[in-house]
Amino acid sequence: MNPVYEKLLRCYESVQKKFDFTQFRPDVAIVLGSGLGDYAEDIKVVGEVDYHDIEGFPVSTVPGHAGKFIFGYVGDVPVVCMKGRVHYYEGYPVTDVVLPTRLMKMMGAKILFLTNACGGLNPEFKAGDFMMITDQIGVFVPNPLIGENIDELGTRFPDMSHVYNPELRKIIREAAEENGIDLKEGVYCQFTGPAFESPAEIRMAGRLGADVVGMSTAVEATAANHMGMKICGISFVSNLAAGISKTPLTHEEVQEAANIAAPKFKKLITSSVEKFKEIL
Repeated sequence: MNPVYEKLLRCYESVQKKFDFTQFRPDVAIVLGSGLGDYAEDIKVVGEVDYHDIEGFPVSTVPGHAGKFIFGYVGDVPVVCMKGRVHYYEGYPVTDVVLPTRLMKMMGAKILFLTNACGGLNPEFKAGDFMMITDQIGVFVPNPLIGENIDELGTRFPDMSHVYNPELRKIIREAAEENGIDLKEGVYCQFTGPAFESPAEIRMAGRLGADVVGMSTAVEATAANHMGMKICGISFVSNLAAGISKTPLTHEEVQEAANIAAPKFKKLITSSVEKFKEIL
């Protein structure tokens, strides 16, 4: 058996010992990015599993990223929230970075809702904006599908034409309008981190068509697409990228900006997820 798939099965068996999926199956998986860690406090929680209690599961080492799965309801929609994600720059192999995404699909999730804090480089964007992801650039990080294909998860050569589902994007757009939230749209580019990008790298990303840059999301979307999940994503522009911003970038700045925007971000997520039941 493929060792990556074997590890995934061990993690799933470990979670099953902590949570009864015969009584609750999530339809939507939500990855909570910077500043959204307490979103789970706003849902009707039915259970949780700490990452440390899952055999072989990667644990986040980044400040502001707790480590647990939260199970509950957003409105009438059953969800699993990933409270804290792991990043490639933490030293994990990329297959471990996407293991949580694959695990949530095995739990039953049909939709993956990705969130993150990012740096803006589109001149029409400003710090504090929200951007719905329409496409991605992931060539600067290892592809999680490299290696022997896991046939149990998906095909060897998955199509990437519509990674971010048009139907979900339409719903999110409607949710933003109903809540009076100005929602930008654009392309997300993932770099490895942990260093922030250089001004030259930002200029390169802009020429490639990126509107924002960050250190997560693209690999998770690639893995979810491989498994046939419907995917959507919202980026919070916490700062202007290097070379555009006139001040040095810090993680504290990103975290503070994300915390300030959290109430509006939560409203947008909740309204969108409640509408997802139309297509589930």
